[in-house]
Amino acid sequence: MEPIDKHIAIEPLTEILDNLKERIGQVIVGQDTMVELLLAGLLADGHILIEGVPGVAKTLTAKLMARLIDASFSRLQFTPDLMPSDVIGTNVFNPQSASFQFKPGPVFANMVLIDEINRAPAKTQSALFEVMEERQVTIDGTTHTMQPPFMVIATQNPIEHEGTYRLPEAQLDRFLMKIIVGYPSMEQEVSILTLHDQGSDHDRLASLQPIISREVLKVARQQIRRVHAEPRLIDLIARIVWETRNDRALFIGASPRASIATLQVAKAVAVIRGRDFIIPEDIVFAAPHVLRHRILLTPEKEMEGATPDDAIRDIISRIEIPR
Repeated sequence: MEPIDKHIAIEPLTEILDNLKERIGQVIVGQDTMVELLLAGLLADGHILIEGVPGVAKTLTAKLMARLIDASFSRLQFTPDLMPSDVIGTNVFNPQSASFQFKPGPVFANMVLIDEINRAPAKTQSALFEVMEERQVTIDGTTHTMQPPFMVIATQNPIEHEGTYRLPEAQLDRFLMKIIVGYPSMEQEVSILTLHDQGSDHDRLASLQPIISREVLKVARQQIRRVHAEPRLIDLIARIVWETRNDRALFIGASPRASIATLQVAKAVAVIRGRDFIIPEDIVFAAPHVLRHRILLTPEKEMEGATPDDAIRDIISRIEIPR
């Protein structure tokens, strides 16, 4: 292996990321892992699915992320009666020019927040397939390209199943990560109450100004791709994903897209933690969030109450982690 001849200067980027985390911490308490993963998704240029019960700051955190980036923002509330044209837009007849003109939908923004994504039917979900993967929308044979950066942050509630639809596997695979958000600890809940007693979340959100421009974000994403990954760590990622395809507890394993996503997230996590190279811990940290929505348990395991995270932990425990 040839030595690295181009260490990237991550100090300015790390300073920006620390500033982002500090600003987010002024509004969000007790969700450090979610914030770190959202920043990793932003740097890795991927879409994020956030799952958690109501009231754990999923939507607030997504809005806060968009607020701190100098980019356009839109929010979509998915409902059972939502149509594809309500998401991506439609051609509207203009009587003055006697021609059809494209009217962009709310998905045409840099940061798109989709609340309760699992409440829209399959035909509306399918409208997101092309735009999430290829960053473009094709309507009546005409392709409309999204302006970078383009990031979808979607939320879903795992508890209420009435009026919800299961997301298609092909759509789930387009999310870089699925972040599961739990309840805060007792101490964190006290901090949340103290912060709320000092002022509303809306007021704190409104007072924040963007601290990262689209140009800076573009450069940061280019730097992320240059983070060094040793061959043995590339092998580790491939081994973890390969094992998901041969595990008896899993009906469907992860695709090569999952391998690429794990590498991207591990690189982003490394930079967030102040390094220009990845270590095994970055991969082990990233793997559950990248893989949990890309694998399916066998019916027998589901009946036993197992979860995808259980299968991922079991796979990693059987693999020799390089040191």
